[in-house]
Amino acid sequence: MFIDTHFHLGSDSYDDYQEVLNEARKNQVSPFIVSGCNRKEMEEVLKIASLEEDVFLTLGYHPDCADSVIDEDLKFLEEKIKASSCVGVGEIGLDYHYGKENRNKQIDLFRKQLALAEKYHLPVVIHTRDAIQDTYDIIKEYNVVGVLHCFNESLEMAKVFLKLGFYFGIGGVVTFKNSKLHETVKELPLEKILLETDSPYLAPEPYRGKKNGPWNIPVIAQRIADIKQITLEEVSKITLTNTHRLFDLTKKM
Repeated sequence: MFIDTHFHLGSDSYDDYQEVLNEARKNQVSPFIVSGCNRKEMEEVLKIASLEEDVFLTLGYHPDCADSVIDEDLKFLEEKIKASSCVGVGEIGLDYHYGKENRNKQIDLFRKQLALAEKYHLPVVIHTRDAIQDTYDIIKEYNVVGVLHCFNESLEMAKVFLKLGFYFGIGGVVTFKNSKLHETVKELPLEKILLETDSPYLAPEPYRGKKNGPWNIPVIAQRIADIKQITLEEVSKITLTNTHRLFDLTKKM
């Protein structure tokens, strides 16, 4: 069995969430950790999680929300992360890919959500793009552990976060022919790797360009097995253990 530790399941991503989950289950993927990273998505996935026993949530405002989040939204988040299906805070973080004009707002939102994770002893799911140094400098101020979602940074930065106890979410990018992520994955301890798709985005080869889904987790796992020169079963077993070590998936089971 496999777990997809990060994907999106709201109406902006799929028309029929049950079809998505059922297709994944046929491919030995279950349970699921679904991300709610804006107010609309949170409300939708909270409802889904209340109906599906194997769906758990991470909730948090993506850095894209930094210009719009108000105190009421943060109160809503705090109320909902106390829900039994919420196992982490995220995806939260920093994204300077399109510029740093709202850098201070992003940092303020990031800090407030890290403080919530610390308060409720929940792991964090970190989004960082073109902002890895600021991300590291801020995270180390808080007593939190978590995962660097969609990790695609250097081995040197990976080693820095390893010292903080962080895990690394590896998705479809590791299969891309023009990606060097495989070089980093080869050196990362398997005990610190989590499987994710970030669906509906970043479909792995040979499905690149198509809508991604959690059913593609075995494709990503096989690529990691090939890089590590181990069996698919070993990847399944160890990444499952890693996921349960970081996230409390006993709340509903």
